[in-house]
Amino acid sequence: MERDFFNDLVVVKRSGQRVNFNPVKIAIAVKKAFDNVYEEYDEKNVNKVKEKVLDYIEKNYADRKTIGVEDVQDIIEEVLQKLKYNEVYESFKNYRERRAASREAFVVKQQHKFVKAIESLGLKSATEENSKRENANVDGDGPMGTMLHFGSTVSKEFAKAYLIDNKYARAHDEGVIHIHDLDFWAMGTTTCMQIDLNKLFKTGFSTGHGYLRTPNSIASYSALAAIAIQANQNEQHGGQSIPAFDYYMAPGVLKTFRKEYKQALSDLLEFEGFKELIPFDKVVEKIDKLESIEFDMNTFEEFYKENDRLKEIFEFAYKEAYNKTDRSTYQAMEAFIHNLNTMHSRAGAQVPFSSVNFGTDTSPEGRMVIKNYLLATDAGLGHGETPIFPISIFKVKEGVNYNKEDPSYDLFRLACRVSAKRLFPNFSFLDSSFNKPYLVKGDFTTEVGYMGCRTRVLGNVCGPEVTPGRGNLSFTSINLPRIGLKHGIALGERDKADMKGFYEELDETIELVKGQLLQRFECQCSKSRNNFKFLLGSHVWLNSEKLDEGSKLRTVLKHGTLSIGFIGLAETLKALIGEHHGESEKAQKLGLEIIKHMREKCDEYTKEYNLNFTLLATPAEGLSGRFVGIDRSIYGKIKGVTDREYYTNSFHVPVYYKTTVKHKIEVEGKYHKYTNAGHISYIELDGDTVNNIDAFESVVRIMHDNDIGYGAINHPVDRDPVCGYVGVIKDVCPRCGRHECEGVEMEKVNCYDCIGR
Repeated sequence: MERDFFNDLVVVKRSGQRVNFNPVKIAIAVKKAFDNVYEEYDEKNVNKVKEKVLDYIEKNYADRKTIGVEDVQDIIEEVLQKLKYNEVYESFKNYRERRAASREAFVVKQQHKFVKAIESLGLKSATEENSKRENANVDGDGPMGTMLHFGSTVSKEFAKAYLIDNKYARAHDEGVIHIHDLDFWAMGTTTCMQIDLNKLFKTGFSTGHGYLRTPNSIASYSALAAIAIQANQNEQHGGQSIPAFDYYMAPGVLKTFRKEYKQALSDLLEFEGFKELIPFDKVVEKIDKLESIEFDMNTFEEFYKENDRLKEIFEFAYKEAYNKTDRSTYQAMEAFIHNLNTMHSRAGAQVPFSSVNFGTDTSPEGRMVIKNYLLATDAGLGHGETPIFPISIFKVKEGVNYNKEDPSYDLFRLACRVSAKRLFPNFSFLDSSFNKPYLVKGDFTTEVGYMGCRTRVLGNVCGPEVTPGRGNLSFTSINLPRIGLKHGIALGERDKADMKGFYEELDETIELVKGQLLQRFECQCSKSRNNFKFLLGSHVWLNSEKLDEGSKLRTVLKHGTLSIGFIGLAETLKALIGEHHGESEKAQKLGLEIIKHMREKCDEYTKEYNLNFTLLATPAEGLSGRFVGIDRSIYGKIKGVTDREYYTNSFHVPVYYKTTVKHKIEVEGKYHKYTNAGHISYIELDGDTVNNIDAFESVVRIMHDNDIGYGAINHPVDRDPVCGYVGVIKDVCPRCGRHECEGVEMEKVNCYDCIGR
C-alpha cells in the first residue's frame, strides 16, 4: 500500500548525497539478509520485516524530512531482533561490519590504485598497457581476454559505478529493468550474430592464430563452420547462428562429388585398361564444370558413345561417387554436431551457444545436406545422447517443403520425425505475415533466421534487410508485472485497473530503457576494429570490410538491433484485471493492446533515431525468477502474480494453466507479429511422439496456420541410469539392452564410466 509520508522523505547517503527515500530498497536489503541464511523461506517473513521497518520510520521520523542510511540499517537490525529473526539479524549485522571495513580499506588505501587498474584494463589498448599482453595466447584487446582480467562481478560493478548513468544502474538493481549481459558493457561487445559463411569461405579466413584456406570438401566446410562459430563466440556476449546452413554447405557437397567422381572414374578406367584410350584430362575438365551432383549422363557421351562398356564405367563411377559423397556428407554433419557439443570458447569457459537454420535449399546438394544433418541429429552423440547444440531450426515454406506435392516435403516429414525423438529441430515459418514481406524470390539471404533462444534480426532502416552479417546489439527487459501490481486490482487498493497510470509508467520505463540502450550503443561504437579481430577483421559483420584501422564502429553497428524486452505478461494481466490472456478474451484484448503499444514505441524510436529499435519477447527464465523474488519482497505473495518462483516467459500462456494445444497456439500466435526482435511458442506433448508423426506434424501445421514465427514442441526424453542413453526408451534401452523392469545396482548408477561421463 502506498504511504504518502515517504514521498517527501530524503535519505542522506554516506557520501553526503541526498536521494528520495525508496521503500523498495528496504525490501531488497531484507531479502538479501534472508537469502544469506535460508535457501527457502516464506516471503511473508520478508514482507513482515519490511512493513515493520516502514512503520517504525513513519512513527519516529514524522517530524523530520531526512534520515541517514546508517539509521535505516540500524532500524532493520532492531526490527529483526524484535521479531526473533536472530540468524538473519546476525547475518545482516556481520555483512554491515564487513562492508564498513571494506569501504574503509577501499576508500582510504586502495581506491586510486583499484580505479587506475580497472581503467588500464578496460579503457586502454594492449599497445598502451603491459598487463593486457602478459599472456601471448590471450588477446588482451579482445573482449574475452579483457573479460578474464575483469571477472564478471568486478566488471558489473565497474560498469555501474563508472560507465552507466546512475538512474539506469539503480533501476537495474531495484528490479525495475534488467540490463542483460551487464558484465560485458565495458568491453563493448554486441550480443549475437548471423554468420555469412559464404563470405568466409570465399577467400578463407583467419582466427587470429592462423589462416584457413578456402574449403574444398564437405568435411572442410563443416569443420570451418564450427571454427567460425567458436571464433566469433569469443567476441560477443550472446550466441551464434548460421541463417542458411543448407545453402552454405551445398558447394562443399558438389566439390566432394567432383573429387569422388574423378577418383572413381580414374580407378575403373585404369583397372580395365581404358584410361590411355580416352582424353582423361578433358573428362576431368568436364567434371570440374559440373554444376550439380545430378546431371544428364549424356554430358560425357563423347567419351563412351562407341563403347558400351565405357558407358557402364561412367555410370557405375557416378553411383559410386554419389554414394561416397552422401556418406561423406553424413560424416561431415555428424562431426559438425559433435564439434559444437565438445569444443570450447571464451578461454575454455563454455561450449559455443550455436544455432543453424536450414530447410529451403531444394538443390540436390542442399537436400543432401538437410537429410544428413537430420539423420546425424537423429543418431545422437557418441553414447546416443540427444545433442544440445547446435539448436537446429527447420525453415517451413509453402511451395518448398510444406505441402505434400512440394519438392522437399519428404525432408519436412523427416524433420518432424527427428524432432519427435530428439526435441530438435524447432520450426520457423517463412510464410508468417511478418516474415513473408521480406522474402525476395531466389535470394535466401532475405529468409528469416532465428537464434536458438528466439532472437530475430531482419528489418533494417539503415541498409539491406537481410539476415546474414547482422545481429542484436544489446537488449534490456522491463519488469512488466510490477507496473501491473502498482496500477491493477491485485493489491486490493482499487476495484478497477488504473490503465492511464499503467501506460504512463510503462512509457516512462520504456523511455528509460531507450536511453540506456543508446548509452550502451555509444560505448560499443567507441571501440575499434582492433577490438574485434574476427567479427570485424574477418568481415563477419555487415559492411565491416569498409572499416579502416582507426574507424569507429557506428557505420557498421547501425545495422544491428537495439531491443526492449518484457517478461510476465500473464502475471501483469492477473495483477491488472484478475485474469490472464489464456483465461478470457478480455484479458487477451488487453494483452495485445499492451504489447502493441510497446511495439509502437519501438517503431517511434526507430524513426526518431534512425536505428533499429525492436521489441523482444524476453527468453530469460533466470530473469523471471529474479524479478519475482524482488517483487515478492515488496508486495508479498500475491495469488496469480508473485506466488510462484518465476514470472511466465514473455507472452506465454502459463504452463500451469490447463488448455489445449490449439488454444495455446491461437492465443500466443497473435503476439509474434509485434515482437519483431524475437519470439517463440512452445507446446508440451505427453508420451512417445515418435510413433505418431502425423499428430506431431499436425501441431506444426497449427503453428503455421496461426501466424507463429518460431515454434518448438517439447516432449518427454528418457535417460537410462546405467549406460546414459538419452532419447525415447520404451521397454528396452536401445543402447545397452536393459529392460525397464530390471533393477539397477547403486554402484552402477554412481559409476562414472557406466554413465559415459
